[in-house]
Amino acid sequence: MRVLVVEDEQLLADAVATGLRREAMAVDVVYDGAAAEERVGVHDYDVVVLDRDLPLVHGDDVCRRIVELGLPTRVLMLTASGDVSDRVEGLEIGADDYLPKPFAFSELTARVRALGRRATAPLPPVLERAGIRLDPNRREVAREGRPVQLSPKEFAVLEVLLRADGNVVSAEQLLEKAWDENTDPFTNVVRVTVMTLRRKLGEPPVIITVPGSGYRI
Repeated sequence: MRVLVVEDEQLLADAVATGLRREAMAVDVVYDGAAAEERVGVHDYDVVVLDRDLPLVHGDDVCRRIVELGLPTRVLMLTASGDVSDRVEGLEIGADDYLPKPFAFSELTARVRALGRRATAPLPPVLERAGIRLDPNRREVAREGRPVQLSPKEFAVLEVLLRADGNVVSAEQLLEKAWDENTDPFTNVVRVTVMTLRRKLGEPPVIITVPGSGYRI
C-alpha cells in the first residue's frame, strides 16, 4: 500500500510514517498543502493521511484537488478539533474518513488499511493463491500451513503480487507500491527482495519471472 502523510507537525508526521512503514506500507511525507498537491499529481497513492490545518494550502483544498482529479485515492482527514460540524464539513468536501487528534496509532493503522481496501478492486481480507495465505491485518504469511517470517518490504512485495491475482507486476509497479519516493529507480532492490522472498517461501518456487515484463504468482 502506498500512503502519503501530510502533517505540518513534523515530529508527529515522522512518527506516523515510521509506524506505517513498520506495517509494510510505503510512505511519503510532506509538511504543507502545496507539497501535498504536487505529490498527488505525480504518484498513485492508495491513501492520503491529511491534516486539515496546513500551511500554504489548506487541507480542505488539498482534499478538493484529489476529488477534482478523479483519483481513486482515499483521504483520512486529521484535525485537532473534535467538533461534529467540522467532521461533517470535512466529509462533505470529499474526505472518506475522519480522525480527531489525539488518536491511538492502532486505530489510525486500522482506518488506513480499511481505506486502502476501498481504493482497489474488492478482495477478501485474507489473500490466498498457490498455497500462500497472507493476512494483511495480522501481518501473517503461511505456505501450505507453514508460517513464513518476512521483513516489512518482503511482506509488501508479496501482498502486491497476490493482489495482482495472477497478472504480471512490473518492477516499476513494485517500486511504486512497496517503496517510497526516496528509492533510487535504478536500484536492484526489487530483484534482491524478490530473490530473498522466493528463498523464504521455499520450494517449488511460486514467484515467476516474466522476462522483460516483471513477476507474477
